[in-house]
Amino acid sequence: MKHSRNRVAALSDGVFAFAATLMVVDLGTALDLSKLDIQLSFFISFGIAFFVMMLLWKVHYNFFQRTKYVDNWIIGANTLLLFTVLFYLFPLKTLANSIVMQKALSFNDLAQLFIIYGFGFLLIFTAYSFMYWRAYQKDTSNANRLQLLFYCYHFGIFAITGLASLITAYFKVGIGIGLPGFMYATLGLSCYFNGVVFRKNHPEVFP
Repeated sequence: MKHSRNRVAALSDGVFAFAATLMVVDLGTALDLSKLDIQLSFFISFGIAFFVMMLLWKVHYNFFQRTKYVDNWIIGANTLLLFTVLFYLFPLKTLANSIVMQKALSFNDLAQLFIIYGFGFLLIFTAYSFMYWRAYQKDTSNANRLQLLFYCYHFGIFAITGLASLITAYFKVGIGIGLPGFMYATLGLSCYFNGVVFRKNHPEVFP
């Protein structure tokens, strides 16, 4: 059963706005004007988390521009996505703040942070990938239907990378050198090869 795309998009925009509000409130409680160097680090970590959130919103926006199909499965995946976004931004800001302030974290704390980060990353991009897959399966009238399949694979790569980082962090492999974090650096190359292969097999999609 299809549902209103506009209602789902409006609710999602409200949740993203609420997430931004929570970050601002959290920033305000941490301010101490007597320590300007610390405040700068809070501002930078807030900025990193904010722009990551806006990138996630843009990915979400693009999905609803590429398809008008919405059913209960897509609503369910979107709900999981929004729930995770609210939770995901705070460990991201903590990780960014520790890097900016060059704050030493214990081995176990760093492993836990990477686990939480990887789990959130995995859930977010699994939701995006599933939403594209569902739309590809059902939106048969879409003239750009194969693009939906491409982005299903594209964000599937993100999800697999998050899973690999999560497993690495769980077993505490290379935590001292930040290996679970460096694994995200492979995304550019992986997505590039996915694009090359997809364009070779479907040249009509991205001329």
